Amino acid sequence: QVQLVESGGGLVQAGGSLRLSCAASGRTFSSYTMGWFRQAPGKEREFVAAITWSGGSTDYADSVKGRFTVSRDNAKNAGYLQMNSLKPEDTAVYYCAASRRIYPGSWQYDYWGQGTQVTVSS
Repeated sequence: QVQLVESGGGLVQAGGSLRLSCAASGRTFSSYTMGWFRQAPGKEREFVAAITWSGGSTDYADSVKGRFTVSRDNAKNAGYLQMNSLKPEDTAVYYCAASRRIYPGSWQYDYWGQGTQVTVSS
């Protein structure tokens, strides 16, 4: 079992930055791929970014490439999502998730956090 808790959300103006954190506890977080997802009101949850257990491979949604950076610190059992050049359309609840698979599909994540709200004002 892995427990995930996100933090770092908030209200920011367009063009600003936020850094989300995901604190993990329970089983060895370092052996899991970590993903970030988001869900805006009235929309389906969508993939944002992912990073493999070693940090050697990352993946991003086209909508955030060049603006967001995913990272992790296995020694601290933590993951991060650095979000720069934020846009109003980035407004959503952001979730971190963990998967036993190395390259999981969006439906293949085993554990989820409760989410943190990110609001970008224009």
